[in-house]
Amino acid sequence: MIAGAHTIVFAEDAGAARAFFREVLGLPSVDAGEGWLIFELPPTELACHPGPGWGRAVGQQELFLMCHDVHSTVEELEAKGVEFVTPIADEGYGLVTRFKVPGAGELGLYEPRHPSPLAEFADG
Repeated sequence: MIAGAHTIVFAEDAGAARAFFREVLGLPSVDAGEGWLIFELPPTELACHPGPGWGRAVGQQELFLMCHDVHSTVEELEAKGVEFVTPIADEGYGLVTRFKVPGAGELGLYEPRHPSPLAEFADG
């Protein structure tokens, strides 16, 4: 029934955000017309956390990009000029940090410890 998910990042400067996803994160994309890039994401998973709690309000959604080794991923992204806004924190369920997306706020970066349907995905 469900074939995929379409995630939207709202940006004050969509061009800068698109350039970041394309050039820094290296995400493949297609042009949907007039430079409107649609990016391919690695496999995803969806979690439903209790709320209110976890520092978030009910109805608020959060996007975390996942990796296998958050320390080496942070190092690699910092070498490309990515600015991290929080230190890596051990949240019990995994290691979490946040980084700036030019023109589009912040995203989370997450190394999960929980069993994941993505256990077989490989970092590109």
